[in-house]
Amino acid sequence: MSLARKTRRAGRALICLAALLSPIPGLAQTRPDLVSRDRLRVCAAPADLPFSNKAKEGFENKIAELMAAELQLPLHYFWMPAGPGFVRNTLGSDMCDVVIGYAAQSDLIDHSNPYYASTYVLIARKGGTLDGVDRLEDPRLKGAKIGVIAATPPVDHLMALGLYDHVKSYSLLVDRRFDSPAEDALNDLVAGEIDAAILWGPIGGYFARKAATPLTVTPLVTDKRPPFVFRVAFGLRHGETEWKHKLNAIIDKRRKDIEAILTSYGVPLAPIGAAPIEAPRPGRSEE
Repeated sequence: MSLARKTRRAGRALICLAALLSPIPGLAQTRPDLVSRDRLRVCAAPADLPFSNKAKEGFENKIAELMAAELQLPLHYFWMPAGPGFVRNTLGSDMCDVVIGYAAQSDLIDHSNPYYASTYVLIARKGGTLDGVDRLEDPRLKGAKIGVIAATPPVDHLMALGLYDHVKSYSLLVDRRFDSPAEDALNDLVAGEIDAAILWGPIGGYFARKAATPLTVTPLVTDKRPPFVFRVAFGLRHGETEWKHKLNAIIDKRRKDIEAILTSYGVPLAPIGAAPIEAPRPGRSEE
C-alpha cells in the first residue's frame, strides 16, 4: 500500500473517531439525574444553628421537613461540618441531593431559584448610642469598637471608611461543634467590650434574641460594593434539570410557609430583587 493511501486511510479513521466522540447535534449534554427516588437526602451541618443541627432545631431543618412533606418522601440527612470541602464531600460525592441554604450566586454548584434574601445587620445595646445605626457611614461609628467576622463583606467597608483600627475580629472558619464566633461577639457586646457587632442577618437576628441584655438588630444598607444583601437558594449538582424544576415548584408553592419559618427564627428578610445577582457568598464558607 502506498504511503498516500495509508495517510488517507488514517485520516478517515481519525475523522470517524472524532465523530463518535463528538456530541450529537440537537441533544442536550446533561448528566443523568442521580437524585434518590425513595427519600429526600439533605446535606447539612450537625452543629450550625440557626441553620441546622442534629437535633433538627434549625430553620433549614424545618424547611427540609416541609420539602419532604411536599415530596411525600422520608427525610434523610448526611451530616458534615460546614467549611472547606463541604460541597466536594457531600453533593460532589453523591451522598445527598440538596443543600437547603446556599448562596444563589455561587458557581461551585447549581442552585434553585432563591427562596429568600437577607442582609448584614448592626447589633447594638437597646437604647444605647448606636441603637438604630443603619449604615457604616454614620458618624456615630467614629471611634466605636466594632465586632466583625473576619473576611466578610463589611470588613472592606470598615477599612475604606477608616473604621478598622477599632475593630475586634472574630474567626470565620471554625468548627461550630466547638466554637461560635457570633455568640462570642454578642457576649462581648453585652459585657461592654465592644460597642456594636456586625453579623450576617440570619445569624445575628437569631442569637440577638437569646442575649442576656436587650439588643437592637438593624439591617445595614449600602450603595457601594461589596453588597450587604444576598440571595439564598437550594444548592444542587449541575445538570440535574428535572430535580431543579421540582425544587423551584416547591419554592413557588410554599413560599409563604418558608418565609414564616424564617421570620420565626429572627431572619431579617430583604426583597429578593434587592440582592445583586453577581454578589459573592455571605459569611458561611462551605466550598
